[in-house]
Amino acid sequence: MRAFPEVAVREAAELGEGPTWDPAAGRLIWVDILSARVHTYDPATGRRTVMATGQHVGAAKPREGGGLVVTLRDGTGLYGADGAFSWLARDPVPGRRGNDAAVAPDGALWAGTMRYDEAEGGGTLSRIAPDGTVRTVLDAVTVSNGTGWSPDGRLMYYVDTPTRRVDVFDVDGERVLNRRPFADLGQVPGWPDGLTVDAEGCVWVAFWDGAAVRRLTPDGRPDLVVDLPVRRPTACAFGGSGLRDLYVSTARTGLAAPHPLSGSLLVLPDLGQGLPGTPFAG
Repeated sequence: MRAFPEVAVREAAELGEGPTWDPAAGRLIWVDILSARVHTYDPATGRRTVMATGQHVGAAKPREGGGLVVTLRDGTGLYGADGAFSWLARDPVPGRRGNDAAVAPDGALWAGTMRYDEAEGGGTLSRIAPDGTVRTVLDAVTVSNGTGWSPDGRLMYYVDTPTRRVDVFDVDGERVLNRRPFADLGQVPGWPDGLTVDAEGCVWVAFWDGAAVRRLTPDGRPDLVVDLPVRRPTACAFGGSGLRDLYVSTARTGLAAPHPLSGSLLVLPDLGQGLPGTPFAG
């Protein structure tokens, strides 16, 4: 499918990531990991904000009552509605940082880490409860990326990028069980990165170095390719009025001659139907 994305935010982000719709504020939140910035964008007014974090920021998600939960180099932190910062779960590991994260239907944060050198098995995937209790779910992850849940909350989808797969787990309360391949993407150009799940249970995956977002049906079959002008889309999320617009974050890091839109936040209007997100309960 030939896409003609619009530019939501023209930006030269080094490593744009993690678009997330904040329904309470009517805005899109995304991060530039390597520039240690959290961006917001209100599509109704065009208003933007940019907030510096003290460390590389892998993800930023809305909290109940306002503010943000963020995954940083040294752990997980909280910003209050007034902008005040505090650590929720601090666990510094030399050479490691937070990467992609997602909030589960029960309000817990599922946060990934990775090593800066992308050493095999050097990262983790952990569940962080609202009270800050951390339980490591996977401890041999390389590049922890997209995480999402089926519309009924019974399945969790997950990407460890170098595997070139989307895996799926059964959800049992606070646990996930029975990990298995959902889609083997080894023959698809690029590397699976961030993902989102729509109201029909389809899984949309951004492909780093693949210049595309691809949709997988609930049984794991690729059925739609949205070509993009940028080489490194990183993640996608539905937002805007009615959750029908697909926002795509992009990166320019490592590219000798990046496309002029590399690093911008793109939007594909009226592309599908998203699921309402859950704010972090902490």
